[in-house]
Amino acid sequence: MALTAEQLEKQEEFKAFVDSEIVPVAGHIDQEAYVPDSVLQKIVDKGYWGAALPAEYGGANMDYVTYGLWNEEIGRGCANLRNIIGVQGMVTSSILRWGSQEQKQYWLPKMSSGELKTAFAITESQIGSDIKNLQTKAIQVGAEYVISGQKKWITFGQGADVFLVFAQCEGQGIALLVDRNTPGLTIRPISGLVGFRGSMLAELIFEDCRVPTDNLIGRVGFGIALVANNGLTHGRYSTAWGAVGLAQACLNASLDYISERKQFEHYLKDHQLIQQMIANMVTNTVAAKQLCFRAGQLWDQNEVNATFATSLAKYFSSVHAFKAATDAVQIHGANGCSSNYPVERHMRDAKIMEVVEGSTQIQQVLIAQDALNIMKN
Repeated sequence: MALTAEQLEKQEEFKAFVDSEIVPVAGHIDQEAYVPDSVLQKIVDKGYWGAALPAEYGGANMDYVTYGLWNEEIGRGCANLRNIIGVQGMVTSSILRWGSQEQKQYWLPKMSSGELKTAFAITESQIGSDIKNLQTKAIQVGAEYVISGQKKWITFGQGADVFLVFAQCEGQGIALLVDRNTPGLTIRPISGLVGFRGSMLAELIFEDCRVPTDNLIGRVGFGIALVANNGLTHGRYSTAWGAVGLAQACLNASLDYISERKQFEHYLKDHQLIQQMIANMVTNTVAAKQLCFRAGQLWDQNEVNATFATSLAKYFSSVHAFKAATDAVQIHGANGCSSNYPVERHMRDAKIMEVVEGSTQIQQVLIAQDALNIMKN
């Protein structure tokens, strides 16, 4: 992997910011299940909130590889913040790709500046990955869409100002921007999660919720196949890099611990079975980052197989992150089961990475289908 001088400089900048501003508060965010506005504002002030958006909309105009490096570093520091930032990108990238010029000019600068924070509302309790069969309905009545239904497990649902909501309209998928203060929308916080506790998840209940037809992103029929898949692909890319960061955090914690902890009159680092676990952690973290880098390069080159590369990266990185986290807990022993050590949090968050933006099994299906299509051609 060969980064440019500018990318290396940005990587160091991201690392310094995360070490000074994010790592010290990550445990508190997890324990309190809440992200303080002051923490989000620090990200906004650095210009990282609209990281991947073009400068004309107030964004940082990062290329895909640089954006990946940002997700890696924030993921190393706090999986919850990486998750929230990833969701913000899922919404803004969808508007950038499928929104009208008027919608881009109105919404994107507000989202890039942090004035409007967003959430991607597609998941339903009885649907999960089967997004073609969404139960949330929207009916056009004059110059409005009337939405009825429920969404669940919506990342940052408790804090978002605007939701990109996916629904069925006369059998066709649509995507609508919905303000959190719209009458008929009820937001219920979700607690008691295994991981991503600080991602402020919520359930959204729509009861004859009316939104202007001007808030339709793309056309009727574009909602699932184009708008939703665009956002989900962005989310997978962000998650893949974030998983690399989490795996690196597990590796760093393990290296520190085995260099300080003694068992049977020897440091843990001198035990061969511990060395085996470290070797596997190092090798797979490097391999995961290479897959992410390749996906980023393909996106920057506008290659058609970038989506396939993203699924590969998300699949491998998230599976490895969970294995790295469980090994890190094992290395730490009983201490690894305590919230006094970050690896306990890393393990819980890593498990969720195998579920969000298309589970491990969904990624396997996508990868196999793409491989078969390549063989046919």
